[in-house]
Amino acid sequence: MQQRKLVERELTEEGPRRRGGAQRARRSVTVNVGESPLSWLHAHGHLEDRLYDAGERLRSDYERAQLAPSVTMRWDPVRVKSTGDAGLTPGERQIAARARFDGALALAGRGLEDVLWRVVCAGETLPVAEKALGWPARSGKLVLKLALDRVADFYRIT
Repeated sequence: MQQRKLVERELTEEGPRRRGGAQRARRSVTVNVGESPLSWLHAHGHLEDRLYDAGERLRSDYERAQLAPSVTMRWDPVRVKSTGDAGLTPGERQIAARARFDGALALAGRGLEDVLWRVVCAGETLPVAEKALGWPARSGKLVLKLALDRVADFYRIT
């Protein structure tokens, strides 16, 4: 079980337009950075921003494509306005997310897709993923960084 590590983060939201400029509303929220293994690695300086953003994009596409195993009851996600797939139906957005997810894993290559899925999508910690994959201890971080670098290239994150 992961420990909670709470930090304050500032969010900036677009406000109503006033005199030709957008006013930004600021608020602070408490975030548990230990929530996912990827967040934990980033918060402790083991992943640079580019690799973290790539992992979050991959996880987002995984969730939008609804690739996770289902339970007996359907729990539809909260509807959020998205500008990335504007003009698409929900089914088309799901198909587009699946295509991006598959493309990112394909670019990562054989052998790297396993660690990506386990850590980024399934939320396994690196030691658990290393053990499940039969890797030596402490080898997962290097392999995950290589995989995330390729995913960042796929998503064109600089």
